[in-house]
Amino acid sequence: MSNTPAPPTTSDTPVDARKDSLIEYPSKFPIKVMGANVDGFVHAVTQVAERFDPAFDATTVELRPSKAGNYLGVTITVTATSREQLDDLYRALSSHPMVKVVL
Repeated sequence: MSNTPAPPTTSDTPVDARKDSLIEYPSKFPIKVMGANVDGFVHAVTQVAERFDPAFDATTVELRPSKAGNYLGVTITVTATSREQLDDLYRALSSHPMVKVVL
């Protein structure tokens, strides 16, 4: 048996969220959003992106319709500045009534 104290647990040690992330901030971060291929869908997605990234460039949006054309995949690329920003953006997109899936 050793008299060496146990290493501190994470609750005893301050955690820097930036060190726990695999993403280096700021960075370009693509997000794929899927929904019905209807008028206004792309505009709705880009409006949400602009709320969280004021420098968002809508000209970089990539569109991919489904095979039958009923659904549309929209890839937006935002400048990620923090985990909180990305979490809030994902929540806003996921809760939008026109959005089916966010990846």
